[in-house]
Amino acid sequence: DELCRIGVDTFIRVGSTGGIQKGQNIGDLVISTGAVRLEGTSKDFVIPEYPAVANYEVVMALIESAEELKVRYHVGITASTDTFYTGQGRPAYKNYFPSFKEHIFRDMQAAGVQNFEMEAAILFTMASIFGKRAGAVCVIIANRVTDEFEITDEMQKRAGLVASRAVAILSRWDDRKIKKKKAFLFPSLL
Repeated sequence: DELCRIGVDTFIRVGSTGGIQKGQNIGDLVISTGAVRLEGTSKDFVIPEYPAVANYEVVMALIESAEELKVRYHVGITASTDTFYTGQGRPAYKNYFPSFKEHIFRDMQAAGVQNFEMEAAILFTMASIFGKRAGAVCVIIANRVTDEFEITDEMQKRAGLVASRAVAILSRWDDRKIKKKKAFLFPSLL
């Protein structure tokens, strides 16, 4: 909200995530096209049925950036939760695990969701409501399929580099839109 007030028009969430699909590896990136709203904050802004969708220009710029940097990535839906544990289908402290969360991991996996994280849904929801662009790129530090966990500075820097390069790509594309007097990006404009 505050960043929109000072003129920021594009937001990219960069962070870590838990991958939930086969074929994903520690260190791979996930570029989100949208998010399942399993968190509570976005419900303060709009009805639960409102979709949390990334801006297509930001998604395309993140993909192009990952390709240019030769970084392995996956593209798809993210699930945003309020917690690392019960919200993502794992027991919390003292093995607390409510029965209504028992199947969330398998349900999201079966639905083709790529990963669990905690911020994309509210970012996408607010950006859509306020007419801004948003996207997300997260590095897989936890592979929930193979039960592997690893985090390194190199992996986190890779996600940041992809996001930084995507901002430069978006700037070039924005210049083309302005030059051609177009409000939206489309393939032949590139």
